Amino acid sequence: MRVRAFDWLRGLAVLVMIQTHSLVLLRPELRKDRLFDALQWIDGLVAPAFILAAGFSLALVQVRAASGQGSRSARLRRTLRRLFEVLFVATLVNWMWFPIFREPRWILRVDILHCIGLALLIALPALFLLAPRPRLLRWVALALAALVFGLSPYGEQLHGPWAMLANGSTGAVFPLLPWAGYVYLGAAIGACAGDARATARWLFGLAIAGIVLWVLTPQVAALYPPHNFWVTDPANHARRWTQVCLIALALLGAEKLWQGSWQASLPVRFVEVFGSSSLAAYFFHQMLLYFRIFGFSFEHLWGSSCSWGRYALLLALLIAMTFALTVLVDRIYRLFDRGSQARPASVSASGLYSSPTQPS
Repeated sequence: MRVRAFDWLRGLAVLVMIQTHSLVLLRPELRKDRLFDALQWIDGLVAPAFILAAGFSLALVQVRAASGQGSRSARLRRTLRRLFEVLFVATLVNWMWFPIFREPRWILRVDILHCIGLALLIALPALFLLAPRPRLLRWVALALAALVFGLSPYGEQLHGPWAMLANGSTGAVFPLLPWAGYVYLGAAIGACAGDARATARWLFGLAIAGIVLWVLTPQVAALYPPHNFWVTDPANHARRWTQVCLIALALLGAEKLWQGSWQASLPVRFVEVFGSSSLAAYFFHQMLLYFRIFGFSFEHLWGSSCSWGRYALLLALLIAMTFALTVLVDRIYRLFDRGSQARPASVSASGLYSSPTQPS
């Protein structure tokens, strides 16, 4: 059955992400308000939640598929196809933003989708081979996460071609150091294969570990040479993953302990659309916000000109348009894919590894 809590986590992350990116519509003087500062604090959890949920879902898919009757090679082909879809959309986003044909270097600019796709490709051999042994997979994924976060401050000193994956010196927004760490934390949780108790234990355990590192922030920072605390410090990321894990734990508790008709309500289904089709939602909101189509884009028409009231109205419009396009693409893909046989893990191509559906 679906792990709906992580659909909700991913869906909420996408909605807040749209809100975050839409802040470009605000008048510059409003970006000094307390409300703006409060939104920035919330927005700081978007990327960790979005990336962690992607790692969770891939590990969940691998473990559940390994316990089924399907071919291992077919499972690997499906997984690779999904990962290359993520990287393809990542390249499309770079094309929308940058003159990649005049300056091809922008094709390699590492943004959030590149980070997810590359991090999962790197970990795929371990995920694939250890999927039949989920307990071991959890600890291997956790070790990878610890390695990534632990090495991140040193990555700032890297130069040359590999710098694009290790730091922001080449324009990378989400280099693998430290952001791939969230992918592997998610994979460690996802290897619980939907066992609610085990998932809750891992979320709680990661939150406790994060709190310890958070409390020891000065000591952790002192272990490293001078570095950008807010970007690469492990203790700063411990604060973020602690909050994300506690939110996921609350959502899991709501899913499992608070049963009722509310779970089929329109607001919940609305969030689930963004959760199960997050890749499409990510692409379309970026396109509507920044890419000019016949002279129209939200940023072109209303960038840096809105009061809070107009911003709220335009944000609602942007979310509604993104929702409509996401649903349309998801239906087209389902029609295209309808001819295939039932699969052990059903994952929409428009989703960033949405949690698979299996009979309970």
